[in-house]
Amino acid sequence: MADVRGKRPTRRRAVAVGELHPGAEAYAAIVERRLPKGDAMVMAEIAGLQGAKQASNLMPLCHPLLLELVRVRCVPVPERHAIRVYCEVATEARTGVEMEALAGAGAALLTLYDLTKPVEPALSIEAVRLLFKEGGKKGLWRHPAGMSDEEIAHYRPRDVARLDGVRCAVITLSDRVSAGEADDASGPELANALASLGADVRSEQLPDGIEPLRSRLAALARDEMRLCLCTGGTGLGPRDCTPEALLQAGGIEVEGLAEMFRSESRHYTPLAWLSRARAIRLGGMLVIALPGSPRAARQGFEILAPLLAHALVMVEGAGHA
Repeated sequence: MADVRGKRPTRRRAVAVGELHPGAEAYAAIVERRLPKGDAMVMAEIAGLQGAKQASNLMPLCHPLLLELVRVRCVPVPERHAIRVYCEVATEARTGVEMEALAGAGAALLTLYDLTKPVEPALSIEAVRLLFKEGGKKGLWRHPAGMSDEEIAHYRPRDVARLDGVRCAVITLSDRVSAGEADDASGPELANALASLGADVRSEQLPDGIEPLRSRLAALARDEMRLCLCTGGTGLGPRDCTPEALLQAGGIEVEGLAEMFRSESRHYTPLAWLSRARAIRLGGMLVIALPGSPRAARQGFEILAPLLAHALVMVEGAGHA
C-alpha cells in the first residue's frame, strides 16, 4: 500500500455514480417493486452500504478506513428507462474515499442486475464514475463530465472559500533574502497560493528582527490591507523575532489559528511543536506568521486556507455564518 504516514488527516468525501439500463419492461417492474425477488432498489441500497465498507477486502492495495458516512440512493430516470445509483462516502483520514464510493455504487448496481435478470437478461451497467471528491491537499475535484443542477443541489460540493479581490500582503523575513544574498523560496509559495484563490497579492522582503516588520504591519493596516502572511523568523534562533514584532505592532492575538497550525503540522513533522507561529488582528487586517521553509509555508497555507475567508468576514464584524 502507499505510505500515507506523512499526510495530514482531513475530512474526505466522495460520491460515485452509475446506471443500470434494464429496458422499458424491466424498468417498470423495478420502479413498481414487483420483481420476483422483491424490492430491488431497497436491496441495492443495502448492498451499496456493504460494498463501501468492504472496499479494502476487494482491492488488495486499498487502505482499510473507518467510514463515518455511507449513503446510497437509487433514482429512477424514466426518459432513459434507467436506474441511476449514487454512493456517498465520508470520513476523516489521511487518504481519500473514492474507492469506497465506487465499490458501494458497484455493489448496488450488481445487486440491481442480479434481482432484475430473471425477467430481463439483456441488462447493461453503464457510466460508472466518480462524480466528485473533497479533502486532502488538492481540495475539491469534479469529474470533467460535470454534474446536473439536481446533483449539485443535493450534494453541495465544497471547496476552499475564495478570496476574490481581497488585498493581501506576503512578507518574507530573512536577512539574507532582503540583502539579495539568497532567493526567496517561501514567499512565492504563499503568494501563488493566495493568487490561486483570487486574492490581489503584493510581496516584499524584510530583514529579520522586530523592526522594520512592526512598522510595516502598522502601515499595511492603515492602507486597509485585509490579510498579511509573514514567512520566516518563527523559530528559536537569536534573530527569530517575528512573533515579537506582531505583538509589538499591537492588535489582538488570535490564539486559535497558531494553535491549529502547530497541532495539524505535527502530522507532517514532530518538530512542529518548536514553531512560534502566531496570529493577530491588527485593525481590519489579519496577520499570520508562518515558518520560513517553503514546505512549511505551503503546508501551513493548506492548514489555514479553509478558515481564511470566514476569518476575514469576522474581522469586518459580520459575525458567524
